Amino acid sequence: MKTLSPIRLFWLCLGCLCVGLGTLGVFLPLLPTTSFMLVAAFAFARSSPRLHNWLITHKIFGPLILNWQTHRAIAPRAKFMSILTLVAVVGISVFFHIPTSILIIQIIVLSCVAIFLLTRPIPPKIIS
Repeated sequence: MKTLSPIRLFWLCLGCLCVGLGTLGVFLPLLPTTSFMLVAAFAFARSSPRLHNWLITHKIFGPLILNWQTHRAIAPRAKFMSILTLVAVVGISVFFHIPTSILIIQIIVLSCVAIFLLTRPIPPKIIS
């Protein structure tokens, strides 16, 4: 069995952690699935060609990752779901009467995230 260098082991563990958190994000609206899968692809590219290939050829996550890697683009459905999640987070915070100062910070940060998402291009395959 081949031993892994400490750096490669770090990337492998980070990739596995991100896949786990991204998978949870499919079911929990507060966890960003796509972001975790992008980090996992980055980490696997540095640690495990087999796991990197598995992730970028995955039926659900693969197209999201490849769109980002090749075009820095986000599909409309992913944008919509992300913005919907951001709005839900603010709504939940208001519902639970989060302190105003924290709510303002949350709204500013999530607004920046929303602007970033909305200003990313649509992948070419969807445009044509």
